[in-house]
Amino acid sequence: MSSDKVRSIKKKRKHEDGDEGPSRRRRRDDIEESPETWVLPEEAIEFRGPTFILHPSDPSPLCITYDSTRGRIVLHSADKDKTEDAAPLTILERTPTDVSQVWVVTRVAGSPTVNIRTGVGEGKFISCDKHGLVSADREARGPQEEWTPVVFPDGMVAFQNIYEKYLSVDEVAGGQLSLRGDSDEVGFGERFWVKIQSKYKKEAHAEEKKRKGIDTTTTDEAGTNKLYQAWGAGRSVVSSEDKRELREAKKEGRLAEAMLERRAKLKSDRFC
Repeated sequence: MSSDKVRSIKKKRKHEDGDEGPSRRRRRDDIEESPETWVLPEEAIEFRGPTFILHPSDPSPLCITYDSTRGRIVLHSADKDKTEDAAPLTILERTPTDVSQVWVVTRVAGSPTVNIRTGVGEGKFISCDKHGLVSADREARGPQEEWTPVVFPDGMVAFQNIYEKYLSVDEVAGGQLSLRGDSDEVGFGERFWVKIQSKYKKEAHAEEKKRKGIDTTTTDEAGTNKLYQAWGAGRSVVSSEDKRELREAKKEGRLAEAMLERRAKLKSDRFC
């Protein structure tokens, strides 16, 4: 057996054994990831849709929940309902286990601030007054219901209100913990883990590109022709004419029309 054939067989086995490169793994993960998968936001613009907020308290992380019966925010132990034989989860593996743990984040397009409302009941917004009192009892949004998410390099998030103070977990009388909004600096109490759903993260970037006027159309003539070409025995045939024509058409907003004309010319040349 020649050395070329040996190398060919080894290469084939390498792919069959699942030894994929990083780029191929990323593409596979993107395809397999469910739209409802809970992921960490990497930028402030990604905050939207169903949201899960945790504080890394010790010994158990605290989940910010809404008690619709009493109409108030509650800091609920993320391990409160865990059974004894359940495997321990890292804080980044945790996802909501009850609808009361899910908040809905909305924002006006282009605004740096977001509104956070309950995911159950009539939809009450989290607000903070000038004294730092945090509540979720308002049905309408205003300046006190606006929050600016600040994403840190480690992935944790702080929320700043209109008074330039930060949301924090604070110990009150009796040793209980509650939310306040009067911290001047970001420390351990002001840092949260936040999870959003994958599909909303992608939608946020698509809308941001659209808002900035970024053209997301492609000049991949070979790929486009493969979709529409019914001849060529599976081969993608492209025009031999200058590609600058496509770049100019894209700038003028008539890319699809130009590519159609080039495909039509290829078809007519085939039957000449």
